[in-house]
Amino acid sequence: MSHRPTLLVVSNGHAEDLFGARLLDLLALPRTRALPLVGSGRAYEGLSRVIGPRTTLPSGGFPFSTPQNLRADLQAGLVPDALRQWRAGLLEAEGAQAVAVVGDAYALMVGFLAARGRPVYHLQPLVSVLYGQDMRPADHLRQLNEIGANLFMPWEVALSRRARAVFTRDAASAAHLRARGVRAEFAGSFAMDLLGPPERDLSPLRDDRPLLALLPGTREDARASLPRMLEVCRALPEMQGVAAWGRPWSELQPPPGWTLEDVPGGACLARDGTRVWVLRGAFAAVVRAARLALGTAGTAAEQAAGLGVPVVGFPTQGPQYTEAFARRQRRLLGEALTLVPNDPAQVAAALRTLLADRARYAAASRAGCERIGEGGAFERIAARLRREVDFSI
Repeated sequence: MSHRPTLLVVSNGHAEDLFGARLLDLLALPRTRALPLVGSGRAYEGLSRVIGPRTTLPSGGFPFSTPQNLRADLQAGLVPDALRQWRAGLLEAEGAQAVAVVGDAYALMVGFLAARGRPVYHLQPLVSVLYGQDMRPADHLRQLNEIGANLFMPWEVALSRRARAVFTRDAASAAHLRARGVRAEFAGSFAMDLLGPPERDLSPLRDDRPLLALLPGTREDARASLPRMLEVCRALPEMQGVAAWGRPWSELQPPPGWTLEDVPGGACLARDGTRVWVLRGAFAAVVRAARLALGTAGTAAEQAAGLGVPVVGFPTQGPQYTEAFARRQRRLLGEALTLVPNDPAQVAAALRTLLADRARYAAASRAGCERIGEGGAFERIAARLRREVDFSI
């Protein structure tokens, strides 16, 4: 029996690892390899052999979002880690019948390096032409560190032309790339494919108030954004706050004035009569039950919007949900996302307006569904790979 890998998956980010793992799960191939370029690649455990260094850098995968992030990553070993990843892709995945890349232009470059002429399929869940809409050249010049996230850069387009197929996050991006000679298509929403059924019954925790989903994200931003969200809940007693916590429990520390109580399957943060449930491993249950969402997250906010749940966001100090990232997400989601300053009173006012204004709520709900689209991408992509690649060799 051959010991050569059948498929190599290269991904660079937390959500990208989840996407890659979903594709591997559907394909159910033997002898696969996964090369996560950011973080530990925990999503691949039990599905594939993980290769390369499994380290987590300070920026969480956003080294170019701020000079401070880049400096911290360089000090933590960004360059030697990258070299070890390239070596792993070249050596340990030699002979793979195909390479699937989930991520940006850098991940695509690593994928082609490892492919050595074999077919490359690119899942691009990051860049969208919607990110750059309404931006003038001067706007791009003021955000040079973000330009590769706002636009499909010439070098990515050049690499993409060599890919067997490129799957984009929205139909507009697929049309944009096809006009530039790329075999691009929109197979469905990656984000919505990962949103499963409710993980648990929330009725024992619910009261009669509409549920406000608190989505602080999985990045370091969550440490600072959750306390702000708690203050929003104090200022918005007409809604019941429930947080979907994606960080380790050890990082859930009560802010000054709040008490923390462990409860089955989660925790409760309380202050002056305000009680906020914090649940882990219950994201789908929380977001599917929500009337509104308050988010400083990437994929989680998109999933809420895709369900028709209007989202309110406020910028953080990063590493992810900076002002530039928030504005970019606003261009992607349109009316589905309302951005406000990082002030609990103003955030509460924006949520209250959406809750009371039926026409505005309906427009935001409709925009989210339209901008994100329906799921089904991974089933279609897996079927495409089975048709075009002989994994039996």
